[in-house]
Amino acid sequence: MADLVIDTQIAVWYFENSTRLSTAANTVLDSAVRSGGTIFISTITIVELIYLIEKGRLAPDKLIKLNAELRLPNTSFAAQPLTKEISDALGLIPRTLVADMPDRIISATALYLNLPLITSDSDIHKLTNIQTIW
Repeated sequence: MADLVIDTQIAVWYFENSTRLSTAANTVLDSAVRSGGTIFISTITIVELIYLIEKGRLAPDKLIKLNAELRLPNTSFAAQPLTKEISDALGLIPRTLVADMPDRIISATALYLNLPLITSDSDIHKLTNIQTIW
């Protein structure tokens, strides 16, 4: 089984079957689903989606699809709460490299869980303490 973490943009693209996902990202996601792995989505992603919908920058169906998937009994996707331990790991994600707080939280989630993070974000790719896939 291959467990991993995905960021907000990857979640949106995955659930809309976007061609913007890289071949590597698609391959790893499909492999995780097929092998029974868990794909963790930080709860900050849900917060981000709500915020983007409220600002009119994202269609509500993106959040509806994600929440529907998370409610399925045998889904490969799991919401990862922001815990004290993840908050502590945030200090290991330099603001000088990753300025956006939700991106830092998602990166800290991957660091704490010791799992690769699928992201297209070039700032997150600069981190040396987590494995990124794109």
